[in-house]
Amino acid sequence: MSDLQPSNLRLPTPGCYADPDRSGLAADDVFDGMTEHLFYTLGKLAPTASLHDLYMALSYAVRDRLMTRYLAGIEALSATPTRVVAYLSAEFLIGPQLGNNLLMLGIQKEAAEALRRFGINDINEILDVEEEPGLGNGGLGRLAACFLESLASLEIPATGYGIRYEFGIFDQLIRDGWQVEITDKWLKSGWPWELPHPDQACFVGFGGRTESYRDEHGTYRVRWIPEEHAIGIPHDVPVLGYRVNTCDRLRLWRADATESFDFYAFNIGDYYGAVEEKVGSETLSKVLYPNDGTDEGRRLRLKQQHFFVSCSLQDMIRNLDARGIPITEFPDHWAVQLNDTHPAIAVAELMRLLLDDKHLDWEAAWSITSRSVAYTNHTLLPEALEKWGLGLFGSLLPRHLELIYEINRRFLQQVRLKYPGNEQILRKVSIIDEEGGKAVRMAHLATVASHHVNGVAALHSELVKTELFPEFAALWPEKFTNVTNGVTPRRWVALANPQLSTLLNESIGEGWVNHLDELRKLEQFVDDSSFLERWQATKLAVKGQLSHYIHRHTGVLVDPASLFDVQVKRIHEYKRQHLNALQVIAQYLRIKNGQADGMAPRTVIFGGKAAPGYYMAKLIIRFINGIAETINADPDMEGRLRVIFLADYNVKLGERVYPASDLSEQISTAGKEASGTGNMKFAMNGALTIGTLDGANVEIREQVGAENFFLFGKTAEEISRLHNSGYRPWELIGSMPELAEILRLVEQGHFSNGDGDLFRPLLQNLTGRDPFFVLADFNAYLQAQADVDRAWADRGRWNRMSLLNSARSGFFSSDRSIRDYAERIWRAESFPVTITCEMDKPEGLTR
Repeated sequence: MSDLQPSNLRLPTPGCYADPDRSGLAADDVFDGMTEHLFYTLGKLAPTASLHDLYMALSYAVRDRLMTRYLAGIEALSATPTRVVAYLSAEFLIGPQLGNNLLMLGIQKEAAEALRRFGINDINEILDVEEEPGLGNGGLGRLAACFLESLASLEIPATGYGIRYEFGIFDQLIRDGWQVEITDKWLKSGWPWELPHPDQACFVGFGGRTESYRDEHGTYRVRWIPEEHAIGIPHDVPVLGYRVNTCDRLRLWRADATESFDFYAFNIGDYYGAVEEKVGSETLSKVLYPNDGTDEGRRLRLKQQHFFVSCSLQDMIRNLDARGIPITEFPDHWAVQLNDTHPAIAVAELMRLLLDDKHLDWEAAWSITSRSVAYTNHTLLPEALEKWGLGLFGSLLPRHLELIYEINRRFLQQVRLKYPGNEQILRKVSIIDEEGGKAVRMAHLATVASHHVNGVAALHSELVKTELFPEFAALWPEKFTNVTNGVTPRRWVALANPQLSTLLNESIGEGWVNHLDELRKLEQFVDDSSFLERWQATKLAVKGQLSHYIHRHTGVLVDPASLFDVQVKRIHEYKRQHLNALQVIAQYLRIKNGQADGMAPRTVIFGGKAAPGYYMAKLIIRFINGIAETINADPDMEGRLRVIFLADYNVKLGERVYPASDLSEQISTAGKEASGTGNMKFAMNGALTIGTLDGANVEIREQVGAENFFLFGKTAEEISRLHNSGYRPWELIGSMPELAEILRLVEQGHFSNGDGDLFRPLLQNLTGRDPFFVLADFNAYLQAQADVDRAWADRGRWNRMSLLNSARSGFFSSDRSIRDYAERIWRAESFPVTITCEMDKPEGLTR
């Protein structure tokens, strides 16, 4: 994009005064900062400091260095306003912060040296102390985190808005093969990376009623009189860019009660009633994704969404007011991105604030809203496209429902003009679903209001236009675009894979870290046998580290020299972990039957969480663990096959797994996965992909070359035709004797200690409906796995394929994604910041 090229950047804007004693990056400076925080912040002396104390002290010392950049950016933006990206997301799976911030500042070695002076010879002892922040669940939240980091690294001003969940979704244990959920108390030992700002609290209303009136000019107005309120307290997490001064922020809202204690209730003995309002309000930010299987759970989830969206929009408007910027200029200063439908209530809430608080007329308010808001769709699955029943919605947000009715009325008038008399199209596009129980379609609301709607991979974006929203795409073809997802190479290669990073730095220079296309330089080594041996040795070293982790946490010994075949992602039927499990049984049977010639020794690794109420996904976890128990106890499998389920998969564990993987399992049913980002992390780290033409797999295969990708399975079009023609999975089994034997073993209880009933629901699902076409793709999958075996047998060939996967993964940097968003959707520019460090200018900004 031309206005983001260095030649066109505005001059760097000076920022605030920096205290050299708290911003130095040398080992002495870091040591002094740790010593000061141990004493003054933590009240500890170095000789008695625990590992957690040292982690907190180092984190506070690093945070001091972030503050210089964080406040410089705020000051610079105040002096020279520009467009800021407001990224609204229910999840931000940001991962541990200490190691990442050390990398961003470029002081990993300095921090290690400072720790040695405290008797810590391995910095990983301290890094391992940090809890995983429970602010996200899966790919949606991790994408948001990668995007924030890339925004900062590209020096684009941004604020991520979300909820400060007290408890994450859950910690996962495996007991008797089953997933067990326990509370994720990630804040129990304190979190040094947040900055509370109670002075910037926002009030949010729920329930109540509306009433109309005439203002002093005789204009018809509506006011909302909520029945209850909550207070949102912002907690800011600095997000530093890579080796730049730009430090954006993640602003998370914690819920508090307007009146936390009722003295009257307490004094008459109603002790629960005395704190009832406090408990009820604070529930809003208690837990990520409350179970929405009950009416109360759904009510809480909708309240959460409105809570963080309302706080965030109020915050944006307050920011303009504080700078004296007219509300009519809102779109010039804020680019509001909805990360899926969770924040879609922003459309109605922004209209409410503009109409009822700022007293604009409808046309002006709608113009501001539709020029500010854009929507990213992340799924084609109907159950993931949120709908809220009118009864629930109206009781909780009565004013918003009125506004949505009016938005819908005006929208449907446009549709009638284009399609006069076509009631079928009106029903399809209406924001209000009239079928069955009437409901608000949040994806429709977001699509109607947004100036752009994007999918997250080329195939997905095409399916959004042709299958999900064809009528909307016909109305507004200019709205629909694609921005393929990406992941940050800083965390997922530079931080997670230091062995590979060192090799890359020595062979092609360090520019790849923020210009990932430079990995193309690796292609010069594709026929260099000595370099390929170094490449293989680097992979073997990180596989050894993961092997130690596996043994420590599962008791199972695995061979680092075996092929590490990995599927780590949320457990869901469409992601088809059960297809992988069935092919593991096929390998097991071939070994048992003496048919293992040419098969690569494998360590098959699974990881991921199932939603607590998703029985079939939890049964798949039990199925995998039953298979693992049988195979790992069988002496015939020694040196040939191992199966591992890694419990509680998260960012910290991902940093161990992605670098150590040889084969990336991306086997979802074609047309179901929007993009995927794990597939990109694997490829960057030199893993080869076995996968369907689904999501970003399509683009990965195009980039790395078809010869370096193990393709199998039916296409989205073939799946659709098979579904429409009446798919009968049970008819396939007779022509697939290997599959028949596998299913018979499972039915007989071979992988469930003789319990033939345990996996019966899974078998009935596969052989009866098979909604995700597992059996239809089974033979093709086995054939692709045989291709994997042949490639692995020729290690020179495998190493070349691995190198080319890394070399050609530059397109999948989140930096490229953000440049696409900034150019095509946000119209946001880079905004470099300089920092004033003169002792005689404590007031800060040089004007």
